[in-house]
Amino acid sequence: MKILTIVARVLLGLIFVVFGSNAFLHFLPMPPIPQGLVGLYLRAFFESGYVYVIGALQVISGLLLLIGRFVPLALTILGAIIFNIWVFHILMAPEGFPPAIIVTLLEFFLLWRYRSAFAGILQP
Repeated sequence: MKILTIVARVLLGLIFVVFGSNAFLHFLPMPPIPQGLVGLYLRAFFESGYVYVIGALQVISGLLLLIGRFVPLALTILGAIIFNIWVFHILMAPEGFPPAIIVTLLEFFLLWRYRSAFAGILQP
């Protein structure tokens, strides 16, 4: 189980380091911004600079997962980001569910493996 935990941690870390770095380095091709509500949302996201904040949080959290330090903190930050990914795809772009499902499963598995770190906040 320890090896599976390391694999999940590294995989989730790599996903967020790569996609978070893309906010700064633009190495993945961007499709044209669609019309409608999704386009308005994405324009505001990019033009306001909010994409850099989210990208930085993704890179920092991904690096924490890769090095294995402060993993519960990284999982907490990524939990909020993953929640927003779900909200975006549920409300505006349902075609993006497969990657959201993968990162969610990895996140839940790691939350389960590191559940002792969250015991204090889950006690009534």
